Amino acid sequence: METLRKVLNHEEDGEGYSIIGENVSGQGSYYCGGMCTLSWKERLIGFAVCVAVGIACSILGVVFCFFGNYTGFAIWYTLGSCTSLASTLFLRGPLAQLKSMFKGTRIIATCVLIVSLILTLMAALWWKNGMLALIFCLIQFCAFAWYSLSFIPFARDAVKKTCATCLA
Repeated sequence: METLRKVLNHEEDGEGYSIIGENVSGQGSYYCGGMCTLSWKERLIGFAVCVAVGIACSILGVVFCFFGNYTGFAIWYTLGSCTSLASTLFLRGPLAQLKSMFKGTRIIATCVLIVSLILTLMAALWWKNGMLALIFCLIQFCAFAWYSLSFIPFARDAVKKTCATCLA
């Protein structure tokens, strides 16, 4: 567990990072500009709660979809995606997570994800077009999956090779 904590915090030689990504060497918990401190256990709990809420919102969205309410589906599914994405802020801190999101290996997936989140909400709330919202949700799902795969070594390559093999 300690190794996982160090990897997520990019710690080397006792060097730690605060929840906003500031260096707080020697402190056992995270420091938020004097406003809060979060222990490793509290951060894991925050992460788990956000993921659970995100999954629950996404499932609620799917229930709306089954009843033909595509606007409700788009709103709840997007809320679930945003909450699930926000859960990682507990593990790495907002600044470190934002830096990681916009690294060269995942900047395209991040941009597609953010644009699809916005377009989904626009289609559902502003344009009131349920089918378009459904299409944007599909793009959102694919972008989120591709983004998530970027954190697993060689996962994207494996998916590419599998797809190439299936299509050949």
